Amino acid sequence: MRPEVADLLDLTGKTAAVTGAGRGIGLAVARLLAAAGADVIGVSGSMPEGDGPARGAVEGEGRVFTPVRTDLADPAQVTALGALLAEREVDVLVNNGGTIRRAPAAEHADADFDHVLSVNLRATWSLSRDVGRSMLARGSGRIVNIASVLSFQGGITVPGYTASKSAVAGLTRALANEWAHRGVNVNAVAPGYVTTDNTGALRADPDRNRSILARIPAGRWADPEDIAGAVLFLCSRAADYVHGVVLPVDGGWLAR
Repeated sequence: MRPEVADLLDLTGKTAAVTGAGRGIGLAVARLLAAAGADVIGVSGSMPEGDGPARGAVEGEGRVFTPVRTDLADPAQVTALGALLAEREVDVLVNNGGTIRRAPAAEHADADFDHVLSVNLRATWSLSRDVGRSMLARGSGRIVNIASVLSFQGGITVPGYTASKSAVAGLTRALANEWAHRGVNVNAVAPGYVTTDNTGALRADPDRNRSILARIPAGRWADPEDIAGAVLFLCSRAADYVHGVVLPVDGGWLAR
């Protein structure tokens, strides 16, 4: 590989903050950003101070790992996290932390709906605003939100999740409109069906699993690493002229 090609994906000297970094997509993103040269601040509600998967992944790539424990459903904790990340002048913010609650719409509790929107949307908005303000002051930065194929579709029994991820797509475009000319790239990745804890119930249901696989042209569920590659692209110089994109990484699901 020519050096100038590798340089496009090089994050050496950068600091990246990744929410939901303890497992799944967030863990894969933290590992890949570290492999590209970034030091990583890993955030989750149960992030250990000592050894853990995220620390091992980042330090295994020779980078510095900083753990931060934050409940993304608690606005006060999210505000404190935003202030910390702004003070640390992070170069990259990946809003990956998320949750899902499943129940038919007619039986869906307000508490579940509100909880999902608080984690998936309000925390993404609050962190993007507070960290984005710091990036604007420096004239550079990358924000990558994790949306979903349900940013484009309705889904089944997940009205709160669909509402939150549709809003994340709109928020991504709104921030890009204001910040692109000031050196801050705001984009999103929209994963399809990924082998994470959030999809365990679907994969355990033979009928749902079969129907989902039948619609995916790639013929398989995504691995978290499939999503991490797209995130790295949007965090890198290769995406300098990419703003306001909601990039599906879905094995062809939306094309079907």
